[in-house]
Amino acid sequence: MQLTEAFLKYQLAWPHMHYFLSALCLVAAVYKLTFILLKRKALLKSFEAFPGPPAHVLFGNVLEFKQDGTDFIKVLKWAESYPYAFPMWFGPSICILNIHHPDYVKTILASTEPKDDFAYKFIESWIGNGLLVSKDQKWFRHRRLLTPGFHYDVLKPYVKLMSDSAKTMLDKWERYANSKESFELFEHVSLMTLDSIMKCAFSCNSNCQTEGGTNAYIKAVYELTNLINLRVRMFPYHSDLIFHLSPHGFRYRKAYKVAQSHTDEVIKKRKEVLKQETELSRIQAKRYLDFLDILLFARDENQQGLSDEDLRAEVDTFMFEGHDTTSSGISFILYCLACHPEHQKLCRDEICEALQGKDTMEWEDLNKIPYTTMCIKESLRLYPPVPGISRQITKPITFFDGRTLPAGSHIGVSMFATHRNATVWENPDVFDPLRFLPENVSKRSPHAFVPFSAGPRNCIGQTFAINELKVVTALTLKRYELIEDPDNKPKIIPRLVLRSLNGIHIKIKPVEPEM
Repeated sequence: MQLTEAFLKYQLAWPHMHYFLSALCLVAAVYKLTFILLKRKALLKSFEAFPGPPAHVLFGNVLEFKQDGTDFIKVLKWAESYPYAFPMWFGPSICILNIHHPDYVKTILASTEPKDDFAYKFIESWIGNGLLVSKDQKWFRHRRLLTPGFHYDVLKPYVKLMSDSAKTMLDKWERYANSKESFELFEHVSLMTLDSIMKCAFSCNSNCQTEGGTNAYIKAVYELTNLINLRVRMFPYHSDLIFHLSPHGFRYRKAYKVAQSHTDEVIKKRKEVLKQETELSRIQAKRYLDFLDILLFARDENQQGLSDEDLRAEVDTFMFEGHDTTSSGISFILYCLACHPEHQKLCRDEICEALQGKDTMEWEDLNKIPYTTMCIKESLRLYPPVPGISRQITKPITFFDGRTLPAGSHIGVSMFATHRNATVWENPDVFDPLRFLPENVSKRSPHAFVPFSAGPRNCIGQTFAINELKVVTALTLKRYELIEDPDNKPKIIPRLVLRSLNGIHIKIKPVEPEM
């Protein structure tokens, strides 16, 4: 009887509870809407000195980007209409000042301001709080601990390993050279740079270039970068809860598990190998030191090393940055040289003279190819592997023209637009390696060309990357003539790294031996 009465009371109370929950949801929605409107009002005031393209009140400028290969054209048009900088809106309450002039770039990159808490927040959920996204004392400490890993004594042995990985890829290309068919090279280069980073940084022979099928880690990286880009563009996905419950959130978690298992396996294997070793000098007596050795033995002034969480974050960061950005850079360099046979020939002649019949690159050869290096830099200007970065300022900032932004503002540095700024570069869309002759470089601001960022938070691995770009370009040109495929022009799209919607296609044929 008592149970029946209690049930009846519950049934009678439920409609009231339903109304209460509905009212609570309404209050929460009104509160959130009010917060967004107040934030938008504050942002409009902060950015009032910077005119920009009209933005939808809800979607911002996101709907302007069609993801069809024309987005960068639109950005360049905006950059032409709004000199130095313009605001871009990602939803109703996220605004980033997009800067594209060296004098503005210098102001932000010369500082130690941290990466922003918008786009990089989504990246952090994948690669952790490593050197790419960390800030303040943690960033300073990790930068100091990791710097020995990029000393030239550590980098020297990598050149032969890079050469070996490149030769494996070039051997696979023989069938394309014989058939003269067009092929997509980004996938091949991605496998090669992953093979290279595994050998160089982690002393691991992955065999990923010779295994059949698609590499699971590379597939996961593609998926993660695409989904992070989607989160940035879609305002509802800025909410962790909404993204987590969505089909895209499910795909993200699935790809994340693949990437993390790859990293965990690399660390686990190395820890097993190093169980009996306590000093780097003893390891170095047996073999060359790699990046992971230095990470595991790194100690600060208090003799404290990296925690397991920090170690994984740095391995994830270098695994991604060390293979995905270089694969983008190499792919576009080979594409540029395929489109410009006159420069390709000059590079090949220089490379053959430098190598003197060798089929591999050595450390001493890297500085013997100045014209090829200029071509590499010109390709990085036109197609920067990282097309943009962003910072969140912790104090008010004043630019050289007197315009200011308050603390807390988001600032994006568009490498792509800066590198094609017509007020800095004459005929900016033309491939002209002579821009990088020393006498021409001296006439420009050093912040006109920043493919690896600049200042205190520049890319710690840029020497590693440049070395690999030189090695792969040289060995490819020594062996093959690259030919443009006019029917398959790349449709470049912004991701975490620069990619092409339809891939990057070229044709090749064997280089005729010199008589």
